[in-house]
Amino acid sequence: MGFFSKKKHSSSVAKDRLKLVLIHDRANCNTELLEMMKQEIIDVISRYMEIDEKGLEINLGTTSSEYENGIVPALYANIPIRNMRVPGKRT
Repeated sequence: MGFFSKKKHSSSVAKDRLKLVLIHDRANCNTELLEMMKQEIIDVISRYMEIDEKGLEINLGTTSSEYENGIVPALYANIPIRNMRVPGKRT
């Protein structure tokens, strides 16, 4: 841990986990479905870019929406790109 980092208390960790469970429930997205989507996203992006799968993060969160009058589920992805692929060349 860094000098300025704060250690999360167990109540804070539990609260974050509960939020995640509620988000998944509201989005009607279980862990298996999220893993399937993650693999499909990897497959599609890998056609065009070489990515670092170990550093890849795909999560469900929330965002505000003017159409739903409040908070809605959102899919967030952090996909580290190693290199672009040459068009027409498969590796």
